[in-house]
Amino acid sequence: MTTDAPIAFITGASSGIGQALAARYLQAGWRVALVARRVSEMEHWASQRQLVESRYRIYSADVADPDAIIAAAQACITAFGLPEVVIANAGISIGMDTAEREDLDVMARTFAVNNLGLAATFHPFIAPMRARGRGTLVGIGSVAGIRGLPGHGAYCASKAAVISYCESLRGELRESGIRVVTLCPGYIDTPLTRKNRYPMPFLMAPEDFAEQAFRAIGRGDSYRVIPWPMGVVAKLLRLLPNAWFDRLLKGRPRKHRSGEG
Repeated sequence: MTTDAPIAFITGASSGIGQALAARYLQAGWRVALVARRVSEMEHWASQRQLVESRYRIYSADVADPDAIIAAAQACITAFGLPEVVIANAGISIGMDTAEREDLDVMARTFAVNNLGLAATFHPFIAPMRARGRGTLVGIGSVAGIRGLPGHGAYCASKAAVISYCESLRGELRESGIRVVTLCPGYIDTPLTRKNRYPMPFLMAPEDFAEQAFRAIGRGDSYRVIPWPMGVVAKLLRLLPNAWFDRLLKGRPRKHRSGEG
């Protein structure tokens, strides 16, 4: 391992998809910048893997605080190097009921993490990547952003916004050498999904998702649903008339609200 190895900057790296992606990039010989609020969990993970210091850096940041994630990004660029790949993976998923006042705060927090946090993660890398003439920005969306699910309005809306935002950013950066990749996971076996009280078709292990995501990012895919069968299901649901879609979801258990479960 040398300091010439490329760097992947990954938010939400303390568990789930983020941690699995970090492991896959390490396996491929990359260096990784691990970013999350829970520093102790990232330190424990790195210690378990017996990583040497030259292979990784850990940065504490809440992506919902733009100044915090921008500071972490700038610290990475200064002390570790300019990443080749930036993966804005940090996200939260909480059920909501618009009739409940406190759930409006849940929605605000969800947008702050899943949307503003994503843009703030990308922001500090765009100018230096443009100057270098290359780089890849990866937004983690969700199949839940393709069609709204009852009781899941905040998350579905936030992930629909991720898809649209990344599409807009891709157009803005088309001539810069910076690629924008949108990945939409289906159901992945992570702490975010384990309390779900409804069926999760094509449930996937984080490591399997990371493998397919690693390949999609390497190819520079502009948009990819993982696993692909979930993409087919999502497209079919998108084509359903509203009356049929509503009937299909009638009686479906809702996502847990804050404090439930």
